[in-house]
Amino acid sequence: MKISYNWLKQFIDTDKTPEQLSQILTGIGLEVESLEKVQAIPGGLEGLVIGYVKDARQHPNADRLKITQVDAGTGAELQIVCGASNVAAGQKVVVATVGTTVYPIKGEPFKINKSKIRGEESEGMICAEDEIGLGESHEGIMVLDADAAIGDLAKDYFKVTDDYLYEIGLTPNRADAASHLGTARDIAAFIKTHINKPDLSGFKVDNNSRLIEVVVENAVACPRYSSLTISGVEVKDSPKWLKEKLSVIGLRSINNIVDITNYVLHGLGQPLHAFDADAIKGNKVIVGICPEGTIFKTLDEVDRKLSADDLMINNAEAPMCIAGVFGGIGSGVKESTQNIFLESAYFNPVWIRKTSKRHGLKTDASFRFERGTDPNITVVALKYAALLIKEIAGGTISSEISDIYPNPVAPFEVDITYKNVDRLIGKSITQQEIKSIIKALDIEIVNESEERLSLKVPPYRVDVTREVDVIEEILRIYGYNNIEIPTQIRASLNNSIRPEKDDVQNTISDILSANGFNEILSNSLTKSAYSNNLDTAVKILNPLSSDLDVMRQSMLFSGLEAIAYNQNRRKTDLKLYEFGKVYSVKEDKYTETQHFAIYLTGADKEEQWNQKPQQFSFYRIKAVVDALMQRLSIRDYAVEDATCSKMAFGLQYMRNGKQLVKFGAVNKEALKKVDVEKEVFYADFNFDLVLAAVKKNKIIYQEVSKFPAVRRDLSMLVDTRVTFGQLKQIAQKTERKLLKDVNVFDVYQGDKLPSGKKSYALSFTLQDEEKTLTDKTIDSIIQKLIYNFGKEAGAEIRK
Repeated sequence: MKISYNWLKQFIDTDKTPEQLSQILTGIGLEVESLEKVQAIPGGLEGLVIGYVKDARQHPNADRLKITQVDAGTGAELQIVCGASNVAAGQKVVVATVGTTVYPIKGEPFKINKSKIRGEESEGMICAEDEIGLGESHEGIMVLDADAAIGDLAKDYFKVTDDYLYEIGLTPNRADAASHLGTARDIAAFIKTHINKPDLSGFKVDNNSRLIEVVVENAVACPRYSSLTISGVEVKDSPKWLKEKLSVIGLRSINNIVDITNYVLHGLGQPLHAFDADAIKGNKVIVGICPEGTIFKTLDEVDRKLSADDLMINNAEAPMCIAGVFGGIGSGVKESTQNIFLESAYFNPVWIRKTSKRHGLKTDASFRFERGTDPNITVVALKYAALLIKEIAGGTISSEISDIYPNPVAPFEVDITYKNVDRLIGKSITQQEIKSIIKALDIEIVNESEERLSLKVPPYRVDVTREVDVIEEILRIYGYNNIEIPTQIRASLNNSIRPEKDDVQNTISDILSANGFNEILSNSLTKSAYSNNLDTAVKILNPLSSDLDVMRQSMLFSGLEAIAYNQNRRKTDLKLYEFGKVYSVKEDKYTETQHFAIYLTGADKEEQWNQKPQQFSFYRIKAVVDALMQRLSIRDYAVEDATCSKMAFGLQYMRNGKQLVKFGAVNKEALKKVDVEKEVFYADFNFDLVLAAVKKNKIIYQEVSKFPAVRRDLSMLVDTRVTFGQLKQIAQKTERKLLKDVNVFDVYQGDKLPSGKKSYALSFTLQDEEKTLTDKTIDSIIQKLIYNFGKEAGAEIRK
């Protein structure tokens, strides 16, 4: 949203600089994304001066050129070759001196240089209005009044003032601030000053010569419709001040009537629409709908097929305007228009939003209507626009104001307590300050006590309907920067004595979702055919069907059912996860355990022109599990084999004799039960144990070591039954302080090795946080590792 600094100051009296207002706006929630100095006239007429043509004679080498002698107040006359037919001696003109850059209405800016034109020197340019951005005319040079002072700056003569443009990142809930008045209201509340509202004292109805009947058929879609007529107007160019106001915020001038409606829209936040009154057939305006499929040509000359849910402004025979969104080509204001029907309405935001989206039309009017305008400003805006039209376009107000408002929109009634204000803001604010802010925000205090306030919030504040909303408003105006931040903040998940389940779950979900996983939610009821031990299954006494007769004992089959459903619909590459509970019973003791599971099937990477599809493998599921364990800071666990009735092969991480997670490839028998054909990799976490492990974690800040890490490799021959996990445990028990990491980077098993043997190549990362490791220390550790590998795992070190 664009806001002009000079326009803003029409509504508030302040000596704050543009930069100071920028800081205030950002501080009260209207974030200023940019602030730039702008000029209503491009270039701001910089370098242009008032000159006096002392002489003008025919160019000897060109019939259409004249050589002029111009006094530009520099002390020396300038010779300027001019091609304008109306240039003559004795004129006061606008002169662009050498070195000046001029900004024409059409075309690119260009710099004035000293040059020769048909053999005669020219030291500047006498300007036409279109050559310097002052108008469209190019019939000749601008001839100024005789009292123009020679040598004065053109920007002073034409009263060109600099302005500043704020680009505000308006959030969708702040429809009330989508205007200069709305923005000024917030500033006024902060700096504790009053608002300068439009002066409507001069409004009066001149006659009732042009009455147009208004009928609102749909009061739900149009709760309020205000209108009047103005007769005898002259549609022409807007005055300079109006063009400049609109130009600063990036709006192109169209004509004086349309410009006035835009000026009121951006000034007060109330959209208006001006109709050619002579195009209103039957002298009647009907606010209602049209039959489904009605063709309507809008101002952009596009034929649009209307829905029966589009609110329309119709005359007695045909539609004229899509209400609150876009006008029609047949009823808009034209150069020939003499009589105007002016509309100022309050439309239902939902109706406008749906229509705008349905037709793909986004206008300044729809932007405001679909967020919620002020139902109580329609008549104010109508009177203000009517006065401006009389002033700029002439005419007479030829009807009383028609204001159809059967069910006035009531203010929001909200109660707040001082206790909750202090609690949510985090600072005790005096009751007097709270009431002062509330009143400054145009919120009425209807009742008060020592503990609470009863308030009426104006309807234009569509985002302030609850106690917490009012408290947010109080904080916004009081100032976020005035709330002191405590010296200690306990906000660490793992430092919490009791980590919140939702926080841990959200952490896991964020990681998985960020890596392309989709979360599923399955029914805890499942079929008994999936159970390996019905004696421990929790059976449903009155099952709806045989497919929902027990509570699930594992997360596996609910995930496999989701995979089967997708694979049957040719969605074969899947990365899924699910949080849920599993149930069991033993000796009439029922157990409910929280789990979360991960499922991988199909291709990890899709086929591309430069790569073949890569299928998921055991190492991919292991990488996901290890990443989650590392993120949750769970490190102290043992690695064991997890091959079972559900797993063709896999691993399990154990802690204190309990299984934290089991993962691997799903057994074919399990896949067959759910008719899943492709290989599936599955991980099942005991979430209750994960939460318990996280609870015991202690995270201590540690600076990055100044001393380098050292890597050493060992290649060894071991029995095929020996796993890497066993070797890693031996290494970690051997050196607990300096050994930082153990990794396997090569495994070989083949006919070149003795039967029952395999080769492991392991890397060991060593680091001392306090000093640089010496070769003697490193060699000592490696010898201990070699000895313990041989003693506990029967390893033979390969040279």
